[in-house]
Amino acid sequence: MATSTDRPFLYSEAERRRRDASPWTLVQGVLAPVQFAIFLVSLALVLRTLSTGEGAALANASVVAKTLALYAILVTGSLWEKAVFGRYLFAPAFYWEDVVSMLVLALHTAYLAALATGALGTSGLMLLALAAYATYVVNAGQFLLKLRTARLQAPVQGRLSSAMEAAR
Repeated sequence: MATSTDRPFLYSEAERRRRDASPWTLVQGVLAPVQFAIFLVSLALVLRTLSTGEGAALANASVVAKTLALYAILVTGSLWEKAVFGRYLFAPAFYWEDVVSMLVLALHTAYLAALATGALGTSGLMLLALAAYATYVVNAGQFLLKLRTARLQAPVQGRLSSAMEAAR
């Protein structure tokens, strides 16, 4: 199985063009900070509920909102990945980010299931939310590192492409 380390650049020239032309790139650029803002508010509400026992309804509503934002970014992200790499998930350049995204999705979905069925009490729900949020932070970090890599590679890749064109 190929990984992102098997590729000299995160994006080929064709993938970079498709990325830049895709409307899903803008959608991801908008949804990511919106989801992060929801996460920060929700994290504060979850921690407040765990520490004081108060505000459980608001904390639960915030985790549901965070989960809905997660679903939106994962669906549109898979559409972006299809547009750029030709597959909905697990493109070599984003394989490990997608693997961790599946864990994030599973934990958030488990939270919704536990909330809907009453399988966990308030403390259990809040701890499950924290587990989901911890994996989300790891996943967000993965994507930020990829964004940084793409930005650092862009000038180098552009210079190499120009040099190769000039050599032809």
